[in-house]
Amino acid sequence: MNIVVVFESMFGNTRQVAAAIAEGLAPSGTVASFTVNDAGAKDAAESADLLVVGGPTHVHGMSRPASREEARNWVNDPAKTVTLEPTAPGTGVREWIDGLGAMPALCAAFDTRMDIARILSGAASGHIEHELTKRGSRAVLPAASFLVTKETVLEDGELARAREWGASMGEAAGLPMHH
Repeated sequence: MNIVVVFESMFGNTRQVAAAIAEGLAPSGTVASFTVNDAGAKDAAESADLLVVGGPTHVHGMSRPASREEARNWVNDPAKTVTLEPTAPGTGVREWIDGLGAMPALCAAFDTRMDIARILSGAASGHIEHELTKRGSRAVLPAASFLVTKETVLEDGELARAREWGASMGEAAGLPMHH
């Protein structure tokens, strides 16, 4: 199976989660990972059997240009100990999905979000999954959120959980998903 993981990352947490998911998926096929700003991401995604897309949760959903600019400004706030990814802010998952032509048959969506009640934080993954499935792809697992602390550090155990989610996705890719 040809598997492509595409992600948007501002501070590195989503990149770490994407890498852990790719590790979990490795036994299921050939896995390639890209940021939404990588030149080859779109072509790779359009020819994949399974497309996994993830990004940070901004203002209850997928990032927008204004929320990415706001995140960029956090780097200048001494109270926040964050470092911007080299490709940030760049393109977001929303814009990247809008530019996709061919859609892989199977998909999965994930996000990173603050470790607070989901009703307060929202979750980009549900929006990502909706955008992928309305274009004809089928989700192999329910969308997943991986949690970061208020200091924007991944919670303990989240990378292991991401690897497990990737492994279970690989197993589920051949099975119909039940809602």
